[in-house]
Amino acid sequence: MITYEVTATVRPDLCEAYERYMRERHVPDLLETGAFAGASFSRSAPGRYRVRYEAHDRAALDRYLAHHAPRLRQHLLDRFPEGVELSREEWEVLAFWPAAGSPR
Repeated sequence: MITYEVTATVRPDLCEAYERYMRERHVPDLLETGAFAGASFSRSAPGRYRVRYEAHDRAALDRYLAHHAPRLRQHLLDRFPEGVELSREEWEVLAFWPAAGSPR
């Protein structure tokens, strides 16, 4: 599994709109591409967010990056032309241990 992670630092006056946009538009749009098994949206502090997308595999992430990412990144930029700083990372999951009693 490959995790695609986007971290955002958002200007305080934009936080409410950013959260709403991510929940209602951006994350659902990314999931509609079919490249990802799921996603999570987290906040560590006011104005600091992380979205983790779990890609089906490397090929799925590569297809997303080549065919969908430019359009979806532009949507975000159109909505938030300033006040949102992003960084992106890809993580290869080397091992996963489910908790006792968790479905496998």
